[in-house]
Amino acid sequence: MSTVHFIGAGPGAPDLITVRGLALVKRCKVVLYAGSLVPRAVVAAAPRGARVIDTAPMHLDQIIAEMRRAVAKGHDVARLHSGDPSLYGAIAEQMRRLDALGIAYDVTPGVPAYAAAAAALKRELTLPGICQTIVLTRTAVRASPMPKGEELDTLARSGATLAIHLSINNIARVVRELTPHYGADCPVVIAARVSWPDELIVRGTLADIRVKAKASGVTRTALILVGRALGAPGFEDSRLYAAGHSHVLRPRAGKRRSS
Repeated sequence: MSTVHFIGAGPGAPDLITVRGLALVKRCKVVLYAGSLVPRAVVAAAPRGARVIDTAPMHLDQIIAEMRRAVAKGHDVARLHSGDPSLYGAIAEQMRRLDALGIAYDVTPGVPAYAAAAAALKRELTLPGICQTIVLTRTAVRASPMPKGEELDTLARSGATLAIHLSINNIARVVRELTPHYGADCPVVIAARVSWPDELIVRGTLADIRVKAKASGVTRTALILVGRALGAPGFEDSRLYAAGHSHVLRPRAGKRRSS
């Protein structure tokens, strides 16, 4: 049975797609990809003669029609989305259509933007005594409205590290709503096109990030990270590797582990 494979292509660098995802691209005779966010180098791995289509200018009905045609011919489809498709990937409506058509599909995860940004920053987003929670969210600009209870003002009360997607053009509102909770001196990072050749990292605080964002010229494909973990030089060591901490794989000295 032919299958549509939804694949997380990762943040941008061609070598950050998973081994499984790349293997699927290499064998599928039809490859659909979001060209504004997935690099050509990834789809270049498609087999010779494959039908490779940039879906950026297409609407949902056209994309599903391509999948139907491919499956009718007995071809598997590689459908690539940037980052990890479970986050703002718009795959739910595609899967719903495929369910109605009786077309089989599966999902291969990818490296999400917030993880790639943390790697670029060489930062851990959860630090003992500072922050143990990450909130992945966005703000409403032109996309769907945010559900009640998911406003930034509400989420900020947790003090968690915030990974705010699709909101660079809403930076003024982000600053306005977060400053009362995090303080004007709270670290902020704008990570644009992380892992691409033109990657841009803008560091600042809630007090100055709006000005720095404007000066950078970044208007799209950017993630906003906010939280004390981004700039905390002093924090407790994790108990995980503490000499006095024991667990099933590292029992206390003198206590034998049963086999």
